[in-house]
Amino acid sequence: MTKIPETTQLGSRALVGAAFDWLARAQAEPQHAQREWTERGSAVLPLGTRFNTVHLPGRLVHLAAGTSDPDVVQQMFAEFLGGPVIHNRPLQEYHALVECTPRLGWNQRYPEARMLGVGHFLSVPASDLRGPTGLYWAVRPRIVGDLCAVPSVAALVHMARDPRRAGAR
Repeated sequence: MTKIPETTQLGSRALVGAAFDWLARAQAEPQHAQREWTERGSAVLPLGTRFNTVHLPGRLVHLAAGTSDPDVVQQMFAEFLGGPVIHNRPLQEYHALVECTPRLGWNQRYPEARMLGVGHFLSVPASDLRGPTGLYWAVRPRIVGDLCAVPSVAALVHMARDPRRAGAR
């Protein structure tokens, strides 16, 4: 087993901490989000200021991945989307955090994976919640401003729409 140097671990922790400070600033009072993460394990953040989210139903994600295996799904997100994704296991849904972009065109093209922004809120898990139950990070943000690329999320939806995947699970 390879041991990660302590300076690398500290640097990584600092980057993740900065990423969560950035997320917290979506609220008018960022310390409120920090307190929610500490006390409840999740914070409710407004969308449309720092980021939007694309709601990905579990069935859509599982079609794109070809399986419902959580490890395979997490790996697909990490490699394919390259940004943070929240999994709400009780509701069997995922939320890909994306840049603030116009939602109308997206929602017309991808009604099965709606983009949410201004006027919506998202429960965002604390940085240490990494599964496998409840609300947790399928892929945690790594740096300030870390978001999924909108074209990559669109490609994932197209993969799920592929009729050849209809029988894959």
